[in-house]
Amino acid sequence: MSYNTWFHEHAKKHADIIKKLRLKEFTQAQIIDYFDFNNMVEHEKSFCQLYTQNRKCHEIKELNCYLCACPNFRFDDSGFSTEARVTKFSFCNINSNNGKEVKYGNAIHQDCSGCTVPHNKEYVTKHFDYDWKKIMKKCQN
Repeated sequence: MSYNTWFHEHAKKHADIIKKLRLKEFTQAQIIDYFDFNNMVEHEKSFCQLYTQNRKCHEIKELNCYLCACPNFRFDDSGFSTEARVTKFSFCNINSNNGKEVKYGNAIHQDCSGCTVPHNKEYVTKHFDYDWKKIMKKCQN
């Protein structure tokens, strides 16, 4: 699956959950709390493929899934640059020390598995918008 396809499919799933919660008149704080990993595994199994395995993407005690992807992640399915027949398809805009670039054949992709920046409640609260795509607008090239 391409980054672009995942991005738009995920945005739709996110929007559907937000619509449901707003119809129930959830506050911003209640919505953020709803996206706690433990709650999402129980109530929104189709939101993430890891939920069916009760597995976290990052091993942190209080994982918040509101920003399933990071606003600092940048991607382009066509590639950003090509050097010596190797194409970079994604990178971290803040060069997090907890992230790394990984080469797969002739492709370089950002590996964010060691970074937890967008998955804590304080970060989500600071960058909150009901529209996930607005938060993530700089991700797509």
